[in-house]
Amino acid sequence: MRILVTGGAGYIGSHTALALLNSGHDVTVLDNFSNSVPEAICRVSELAGRRLQVIEADLGDPQTIKRALARTRPAAVIHFAGLKSVGESHSQPLRYFSNNLSGTLNLLNAMQETDLGRLIFSSSATVYGVPDEVPVKEDHSLSTTNPYGRTKLVGEQLLADLAASDVRWSFAVLRYFNPVGSHPSGRIGEDPRGTPSNLVPYVGRVAVGREPLVNIFGGDYPTPDGTGVRDYIHVEDLAAGHLAALEWVLQHSGIGVWNLGTGQGHSVLEVIRMYEQVSGQRIPRRIVARRQGDVSSSYADPAKAERELGWTARQGLREMIEDHWRWQSRNPMGYGG
Repeated sequence: MRILVTGGAGYIGSHTALALLNSGHDVTVLDNFSNSVPEAICRVSELAGRRLQVIEADLGDPQTIKRALARTRPAAVIHFAGLKSVGESHSQPLRYFSNNLSGTLNLLNAMQETDLGRLIFSSSATVYGVPDEVPVKEDHSLSTTNPYGRTKLVGEQLLADLAASDVRWSFAVLRYFNPVGSHPSGRIGEDPRGTPSNLVPYVGRVAVGREPLVNIFGGDYPTPDGTGVRDYIHVEDLAAGHLAALEWVLQHSGIGVWNLGTGQGHSVLEVIRMYEQVSGQRIPRRIVARRQGDVSSSYADPAKAERELGWTARQGLREMIEDHWRWQSRNPMGYGG
């Protein structure tokens, strides 16, 4: 089948595109390269031994999206494209609402006009806000602590309304926890522009000397060591979750919602110490003030995904860090060198 992947040159998108190719699917990537580079696509093709189609376009252009869908006629769309920094969303909320929500609306309108109804939506654990309890189940109350999370929550609500309006729609909503790691080849990985907002790429840049130290945002949380606890999931496991969700949307109508996480929480200090063990590098760090919108502890109950999709995360924290270090040490400047 042909699958359209929006944002397919990005971190999670590139790994999922590779997994799709390796599973025998044909892939069309639609990306504006605002936070990614064409080199990632070249490396995906190299690893797969197969070419994939690339359309350089922005979801802000409805007619281009409609033409792309009409021309490729994908069996399903996997929708990654969007801005994703929690911190940046506080300082640029209009940009986040405009990009993430308008882009999703344009995509859905184009799908409706071309009679295409299957979509996998990239959501986030941020829709749980400050969890009442952990591990977090999919039926937890929904709220957000930041504009980025609100764009994901509104996107989910939009899909639920569409699914209720017409049985031809089929949506899989995947709530990611914290994706880390890279393809084991070290050829594709996470290459954020500017200072990373996520912990592991930030630590990796310190390990290769691109950043002087790691700022730990808050050391007084009610956790075992005072630093925030998160559920880290290997990006390869995450990609496999999308293939499982693809099977679901091809066989069902309506909407399904699943957590993608390991069910294990690790603190910031735990991650840094593991990175030191794996890399053999000392990681300087300092505790600074808490970051707006952060919560003390969040990790998944992934049982629903295992039960309904047949999916479970297979790799632990050490494997995640080993693969990230392989990517970071071989590509200290990311895709630029």
